[in-house]
Amino acid sequence: MSLVVVGSAPRLDVGRLRRCGALLLRGLGREREELTLSLVDDAAIRELNRDYRGKRLATDVLSFSLLEGDHGKHRGGLLGDVVISVETAARQARERHRSLDETVIRLLIHGMLHVVGHDHEQLEEARAMRSEERRLWRIVRP
Repeated sequence: MSLVVVGSAPRLDVGRLRRCGALLLRGLGREREELTLSLVDDAAIRELNRDYRGKRLATDVLSFSLLEGDHGKHRGGLLGDVVISVETAARQARERHRSLDETVIRLLIHGMLHVVGHDHEQLEEARAMRSEERRLWRIVRP
């Protein structure tokens, strides 16, 4: 299926983001499924982080998987949602001397991996997730 993008940012190539999302879904073996990406500001992601994780701060990316829990049987082809703070991504891009597009795509990869079940709480999980991030980045990098 596809990546549905909600929101935009003046300096962000949303068309490229959609194309990368489709390539990433294919790379995850999920090309028949759909993921929603919401592009928000720090205030919106801070509110979500507070409501869903109990943390009162802005973060770069949040993931909400529909593959887990009771609601999974009702999800149809929807994998879940990834929410990215474009404000935080822009700061990270400047700090790391990367483009905003590259930074957002890297956050999308990270968020998508969380949606499909990856985590980085334990060392081995973190290594596996990082390896998968690198593999997916090779699929979409320019």
